[in-house]
Amino acid sequence: MASSHISIDPAILYWGTPVVLVSTVNSDGSHNIAPLSSAFFLSHSCMLGISAASCTTANILRTGECVINLASDDMVAAVNAIAKTTGSDPVPQRKLDRGYVHVKDKFAAAGFTKLAPEKVAAPGISECSVVMEARLTAVHDMFGSTPATGSVKVFEVEIVNVRVHPRLKKDGYANRIDPDAWNPMIMSFCELYGINRVKIGNSRLAEIDEELYRPVKAGKE
Repeated sequence: MASSHISIDPAILYWGTPVVLVSTVNSDGSHNIAPLSSAFFLSHSCMLGISAASCTTANILRTGECVINLASDDMVAAVNAIAKTTGSDPVPQRKLDRGYVHVKDKFAAAGFTKLAPEKVAAPGISECSVVMEARLTAVHDMFGSTPATGSVKVFEVEIVNVRVHPRLKKDGYANRIDPDAWNPMIMSFCELYGINRVKIGNSRLAEIDEELYRPVKAGKE
């Protein structure tokens, strides 16, 4: 009997995760935003996967905190405005290869308004329906003993403050979210979707060849 599956070797395995915008404080006191899709939540903790060469990585390691802003499905233009940008200057070579450019003020580039923080120093993003202030609890290196080891940091952070737009609060409850009112932006294989699986717009990240994301294998550079 013929197999129901075939073996393939995708360069990326982005099956679908929420788009998060991580805001941090730069060393000069200005503010940075990093769009991420490598994030998952467990209880009141979150794991964030970020390039070791990222400005956001340096900021979290230095300050021990960040703000996790969740993008909704009506924010495609704003997310794309900063999708291929970096706060690092000079731009790391791996990002140059993918067409990234340095942008100092990502709040201005995306048209975002700063939301004053309550428990951390970094501002949130007012336009995001969900804003979570977080503190660093642990740092892990990804990729073990492979040639790519250390190229990505995984930050374990504790969510210490959650703020949402009032429309997301479930009627009759003080601290529950109405999932019918929440429309997260999902990234799946570098394309942007809403949770109804209707594509919500063209993603600038999809302009990058997926092979540029392929992990380095032993014996190859």
